[in-house]
Amino acid sequence: MKHLLRGRNIYLIGMMGCGKSSTGHPLAKALGYRYVDADSVLEELLGKSIEQIFDEEGEESFRSMEAQILQSIGERHSLIVSTGGGVVTRSENWGILHQGIVVWLDVELGKLWLRLQEDSVHRPLLKAIHSEADLERFLNQRKCFYSEADLSIQIRDEGPEEVVSKILKALPSLITDPLDPGEQQTTAT
Repeated sequence: MKHLLRGRNIYLIGMMGCGKSSTGHPLAKALGYRYVDADSVLEELLGKSIEQIFDEEGEESFRSMEAQILQSIGERHSLIVSTGGGVVTRSENWGILHQGIVVWLDVELGKLWLRLQEDSVHRPLLKAIHSEADLERFLNQRKCFYSEADLSIQIRDEGPEEVVSKILKALPSLITDPLDPGEQQTTAT
C-alpha cells in the first residue's frame, strides 16, 4: 500500500477525543510512515501546553500558529498527521490537507461524550462544553468542515487497531491509477 500512496501524507481529523493520536501511531507503523502530532509539535516549539497557549494567546492566535505548523508539516511526505480538532475551520488549511489524504474519525456522539468525560487531557474548548447537548451543538458546527474529508471512518466501539484496519481497508478506494486522476469520498462503517 505504501508504494501506491506515493508519499502522500495522511491527515487524521475529527473532534477532540476521537482517537486521532491513538490511531496515528499504529497507522504509521502499518504503512511504514512516520507519525506526527501537530499539537505536540506546537507545544514543543513554544514550550507550553495547548491549554496555556489558548489561555495566554487566545484562540485566534492559536489557530494562526496551528496553520503555520500545518504548512511546515505539509512540506514533508510519508507522514501520518494527527491534527487539532479545529484545524479544519480555516480554509487555508484545506489547501495543505488536500495535498494528502484526509481521514475523518467520526465517533458516535454518546461514545465521544464518554471518552471526553474519562479523558485526562486538558482541552481548552472543553471548558465550554458541560453536557452531551453542548457537545452535539459544537460537533454540528464542525460537521460541515469534517465532511470535506476524503474518507470518513465511522467509529463505535472499535479500538485503535480496529480503526486502523478500517482505514487500510478503505484506502485503496481513494488511491487512483496515475492515468485516472478522479478521486471520490468514501465512507467506511
